[in-house]
Amino acid sequence: MSASTAATETTPRAAKIGLGLAGLAVVGVSIAGGLVAGLVVLLALLGTPLFAVMGGSAEILWLLHPDVAYHHLRFIAATVLDERFADSPIVVTIPLFTFVGYVLAEAKTPDRLVKAARTVLGWMPGGLAIVCVIASAVFTVLTGGSGVTIIAIGGLLYPALRKQGYSDKFALGLVTTGGSVGLLLPMSLPLLVYALIAHVDFTELFKAVLVPGMLVIVLLSIYSAVVGAREKVERDPPELRTMLAAIWDLKWELGIPSILAVGLGTGLTSIDEAAGLTAFYVVVIEFFVYRDLSWKKDLVRIAKASMSLAGAIILILSMANALMNYVVDQHIPTKVLEFMLKVGIEHKWQFLIVMNVFLLLLGMLMEGFSAILVAVPLILPFVADLGNRHPDEKMSPFQLAMIFLLNLEIAYCTPPLGLNLFISSFRFNRPVSSLYKVVLPFVGILVAALVVVSYVPWVSNVAVAADMARIRAKAEKESTPPRDAWMMECVQEDPANPQPCSIEDRTKYPGGQLATSPTPGVAGGGTDQDNPDLPPDTGCNPDFNDCSDAGKK
Repeated sequence: MSASTAATETTPRAAKIGLGLAGLAVVGVSIAGGLVAGLVVLLALLGTPLFAVMGGSAEILWLLHPDVAYHHLRFIAATVLDERFADSPIVVTIPLFTFVGYVLAEAKTPDRLVKAARTVLGWMPGGLAIVCVIASAVFTVLTGGSGVTIIAIGGLLYPALRKQGYSDKFALGLVTTGGSVGLLLPMSLPLLVYALIAHVDFTELFKAVLVPGMLVIVLLSIYSAVVGAREKVERDPPELRTMLAAIWDLKWELGIPSILAVGLGTGLTSIDEAAGLTAFYVVVIEFFVYRDLSWKKDLVRIAKASMSLAGAIILILSMANALMNYVVDQHIPTKVLEFMLKVGIEHKWQFLIVMNVFLLLLGMLMEGFSAILVAVPLILPFVADLGNRHPDEKMSPFQLAMIFLLNLEIAYCTPPLGLNLFISSFRFNRPVSSLYKVVLPFVGILVAALVVVSYVPWVSNVAVAADMARIRAKAEKESTPPRDAWMMECVQEDPANPQPCSIEDRTKYPGGQLATSPTPGVAGGGTDQDNPDLPPDTGCNPDFNDCSDAGKK
């Protein structure tokens, strides 16, 4: 049976599965959220542009607001134009890094990257397969998308893997999965978007992602070495001169991470300034040093293509913020939280299981940026509440980010609707269903990494532990609450008013304030009990006339 015949017979089955899941999603949303919500999901699944779905949903929801005073379209812009979005350096960074990725993809960088990696690692067991893992991860960071990596790096390495003796099953599974590995590395676009939506310090997030990202790469590399040894694949002989020559050919590209590391590590540049320097550097080396591209013929064309994608991303982000304005106004995250508590989900292990399944399904139905925009605002309040009720089960924002991005990696490769499966099917002219079985070992490895990250917080926090300790020591020296450390130690319900994470800190800093803070009107900075003429301290602020959380000092 030919490949085209197999595709004709098996594609309808995959399509039916996809349509069935989509139909269930529409029906479920319609039952839970009403006909308007069901219609919005249906339009999204039919291919309506995401910015139109989100922006249109925001308009409709405000026009249907219970309070007539809110029936104005101006309310959709409330969170789009504020300083947390419009003034965020990430809004500038996204188009710059997108442009860098397009330039590198159009140049001969993939060829030089693969050649250098192969000469350095090709002598190891499974060397060429390890090259595929590392090259795919690095290229995904540079380009921002797993699809481009499958087409560029996969297209280069798949025939090389087959020629060297790797089985077709392993080679296809490796190039299909490799495109998603780079999501868990510093400077990836999904990581930047997550930092923007979740209000996480992106420089600290770049540090935190190093260990989980290396964990995934090491696990996939070990599996590649095992397969290479089992299939008795020939190795390239190690030649120092060839290694040095290949690395020398890549010398200018190696300046890209150097610029970012020096600029951000020393504090000489902000993230958007570092992105601007990188974009300028890449134009110089690709158009005038390597001359892989012509500045007359290619520069404007590449800039137009990259800005089309970057503009689409920013437009989606702005419309998502507009929609979140309504979600916050109607306390939808709180309602979701109350529902989850009613069904008995109140411990970390229960929440992790539900969240991982939810994110996996969401990642298969939506592309990465959309999944981040939809899911993060819903998940954050529950994680914050979980830490408030059970301090010993708190979760740091870094661990939550790693769990989220790992779920995206898995969703991209998971049958039947993983995005990478369809891209690989198109690139290598294979039926989608024929890829289901070949990616399962790699999906299993990613799931194992997810389990480690989910239940071993140390993996996500170790790279930033020194920064947490430094911030705490500085606050202790200045006799102020370590609010910046709390922002790093646990997910906060209100980032503008961080609260203590541990029981010890809650005792020492009740309500986020020093327990020994001087009371206004008391001479010498003593407590109320130091003055017998004052009534006992009840813990309430008389300006509020209540003892609720709002009335506490």
